[in-house]
Amino acid sequence: MENIARCPICENDQLTDIMQVEDHFLTNKRFHLAKCSHCGFLITNPRPVASDLSKYYQSIDYLSHSKENKSVTSKLYSLVKNYSLGKKHQLITSFKKPGTLLDIGSATGEFLHYFNKKNWTVTGVEPAETPRQFSIETYGLNVLKEEKIDQLPAGHFDVITLWHVLEHVPDLNGRMEQISKMLASDGLLVIALPNHLSWDAQHYGNYWAGYDVPRHLYHFTPDTISKLLSKYDFEIFKTEPMKFDAYYVSLLSEKYQSGKTNFLAAFRNGLKSNKSARHSNDNYSSLIYLARKRNN
Repeated sequence: MENIARCPICENDQLTDIMQVEDHFLTNKRFHLAKCSHCGFLITNPRPVASDLSKYYQSIDYLSHSKENKSVTSKLYSLVKNYSLGKKHQLITSFKKPGTLLDIGSATGEFLHYFNKKNWTVTGVEPAETPRQFSIETYGLNVLKEEKIDQLPAGHFDVITLWHVLEHVPDLNGRMEQISKMLASDGLLVIALPNHLSWDAQHYGNYWAGYDVPRHLYHFTPDTISKLLSKYDFEIFKTEPMKFDAYYVSLLSEKYQSGKTNFLAAFRNGLKSNKSARHSNDNYSSLIYLARKRNN
C-alpha cells in the first residue's frame, strides 16, 4: 500500500480520514477515504501501489472492459451505453466540427468506433491489454498502450475525452500536464466523473457504488474538478448531467447493501437522485464537464 502525503490539487498535507469503504465489487477489503482540509478533495488513502492496481480490475464483471458478461445488469449497461454514444456525439459536435479526437481510457473502443464512422480521426489510449486488442482487432482502431501517451504530438487534438477515467489515474497531475500539452489551443476537453455530493451517494453512504475503491483513487465534486482544471489554465464552460448513471449506480449500490438485485428500489432511488439534482443543486450522480483553455 502507498500513503499519499499531500493533496494532489492544493498540496496541503492535512488529510483527514472521514470514512471507510469496502471493495464490494471484488476483494471485500476496506479502504479509507481522506479529505483535504484546505480544498475539500476526497482521495482513497492509502491506496495500492501502481504496480498492484491491475489486480483490482481482473474480473469478467468489470463492465467497461468486458464483452463477455451476459448478466441482466450487463445488458442494461450495454443498452444505455449504445444510446449514450449518440448523445455524446451530439454534445461534442455542438462545439466542434469533425477533427482529431483522443479518448484516454478507451476500453473496448465503441466510443472511438462511433466517432470514426462520423468522419473523426480518432486515437485511443488503453492500459488493459484485452480491451485494447479487442478495439484494434474488431474495429481497426489506433489504440496505444498507456506508456505510449508521451509520444503523441503536442497541440494535435481538437478534442480529448476521459469517460469515467480520470478518477482511476495514479498520477493525476502528470496526466493533466499531458492533456494540456496534447490539446490544441482552441481544443475541447471532456471529462465525465461520479459526484459524491449527489443524492444517491448520500443515501447509500459507504455502499455507494460510485466510490468503487480502490479502482477510484479520487472522488470529485464540481468544485474540486474545477480547482484541478484551473491549475492547468482550463475553465469549465458547461456541465451536463449523466442521468442514467443514477439508476445504474443505485442498482449496484442496492446489491452491495442488501446482497440482492433490486430493480424497483434502484429505479426509485435513481429517480429521487435526479429529481433532487434538478430541483436544487445540479448535483447529479455523474456529470460531464466541458472545458477549454483560458486564453480561448
